[in-house]
Amino acid sequence: MLAAACQQAQAGAVAPKLAKLGLASFVAMPVRVVGKSAAAPASCASNMVRVEGEYCPEVEQTCVDWLDPPGPFRRCHRYDKPAKCLKPRQSLRFCIERGEHVPAGETLPVNGKSFLEAGRICARAGARLCKESEWNFACEGEELRPYPYGWERDPSACNADHLLLAAGGHMLRDLRSGPGEYPRCASPFGVLDMAGNLEELVARDDRPTRPALKGAHWLPGRNHCRARQTIHGSGYAGIEIGFRCCSDLAG
Repeated sequence: MLAAACQQAQAGAVAPKLAKLGLASFVAMPVRVVGKSAAAPASCASNMVRVEGEYCPEVEQTCVDWLDPPGPFRRCHRYDKPAKCLKPRQSLRFCIERGEHVPAGETLPVNGKSFLEAGRICARAGARLCKESEWNFACEGEELRPYPYGWERDPSACNADHLLLAAGGHMLRDLRSGPGEYPRCASPFGVLDMAGNLEELVARDDRPTRPALKGAHWLPGRNHCRARQTIHGSGYAGIEIGFRCCSDLAG
């Protein structure tokens, strides 16, 4: 199966062929990825950030300076400010992992897990996969930033825009970075690495049992907060795929 990377690479920006990233094995069991837990805590765990405010379901963001030729995955250098909210805002209140999920004893965020596997990992930690709306809000804030760090693309702020992507044998190089290696890649809420690094699994709001992929990864992709990719199913797991967990707050 072709990697999601191939579909997001820019024309002329990435020459190597990316293919056959492989599928992780999984047991097709139902996993609860959304909805409130029976006993939501009053505060967030130490590895999580509290996110609270008014979320905009539909945003209009205008690019005034493109980096790439026309195409579905071209990158924007600078957006017009402010963005426009096109639908009534909704109150959100939840906890989200500050960085992408890192297993106990490890230094790099976990990758190569499917939507189903990621849901089980979060459930074992007393959490769940984030909803797409939660991920969007944690990335852009009430200001509706296109990039988590602001309105102009900064190629050095996050682990993104790498060009040497091929590892040989039609495989993608593993270019993950650890939590805190890119401190400027922070959202208004202080959530890290929401642009680049790993492309993150979330539960779609319109179809909660289906995944969307957010944030792109270390290739020259769109990397903005509202970008999404939905071509892959619940069993897809590539080297570029990661996730973070969310949890509900009482009250």
